[in-house]
Amino acid sequence: MQIQIPSPISGGILLSYKCTTSCKHCMYACSRKWKGDWIKKDDLERILDQLAGKIEPCAWGIGINYGLHFTGGEPFMNFRLLLKAVKIASELGIPSLFVETNCFWCRNDEFTERRLRELKDSGLDGILISVNPFIAENVPFERTERCIRLSRKIFGANVIIYQEIFYHLFKKMGLKDTLSFEKAIPALRYAELLPMGRVPYKLGHLFRKYAANAFFGQSCRNELIRSWHIHIDNYCNFIPGYCGGITLGDARDLESLKLDLEERPILKALLTDLKQLFELGKKFGYVERDYISKCHLCVDVRRHLAMNADFDELQPLEFYSHLDD
Repeated sequence: MQIQIPSPISGGILLSYKCTTSCKHCMYACSRKWKGDWIKKDDLERILDQLAGKIEPCAWGIGINYGLHFTGGEPFMNFRLLLKAVKIASELGIPSLFVETNCFWCRNDEFTERRLRELKDSGLDGILISVNPFIAENVPFERTERCIRLSRKIFGANVIIYQEIFYHLFKKMGLKDTLSFEKAIPALRYAELLPMGRVPYKLGHLFRKYAANAFFGQSCRNELIRSWHIHIDNYCNFIPGYCGGITLGDARDLESLKLDLEERPILKALLTDLKQLFELGKKFGYVERDYISKCHLCVDVRRHLAMNADFDELQPLEFYSHLDD
């Protein structure tokens, strides 16, 4: 049985999984421990060329799940590559282009404004600035404030503060430097924590847990087969939604992306019933534990399979070794 993957209408491109931080909530297990492996220029050009004409614009400029964004990892760790990516995408007419950043690089006004203007002049429409206790643990808040202030000067309304509640909370606290995670724990009730990626391993103690059979009968069809907000990583993996560590195929050839489920047993299980994935894991020695979500069950079984078997759909393998970073 084959399933055609729909053409993406919005999404993001991970220039690398390399990051300046190892956030406890990261869906893609990014960290400074990853190999650089920045996306190759030829691959980037080929992917963007195929996305041109498919990505739909955001009606109000930029939006989190609209248009196309460049991310990571931390894309500003390789500014020249980021600049090149923006230029290529802009020349191809891809709408609602923005970049996502943790602001580590915003050390002074002159440097920050110069880089933002370079991106604007190259065709970038806006910027998403990450603000939360996980970023604040590593990036001085004064850099975040600087980026927000100068981004609003340059991009106007096309500045997304994600999450804005933390920005106002940290401002009210008078925060300038970093904030220890222990002090930030009470504020986590405001955080949007998707129970996937690194969250079950770093923050699982904050959630109620369930036995595996609580998620039997559920599938991941809606997450895997959708056209909105997919991701493509620096290895050209076509990542469904936010599902780190899974590839639906080579994003350099979007038109021919089809799933042969008989050759992709993990994807077949996820599209059918999580019980099938659990049973597949048990065949390779997987031992049940308690789970905070169906995504936790999925990633935990996949991590075991990635380390004990060979499944083409589990890519990049390095993702699974960084879930505990």
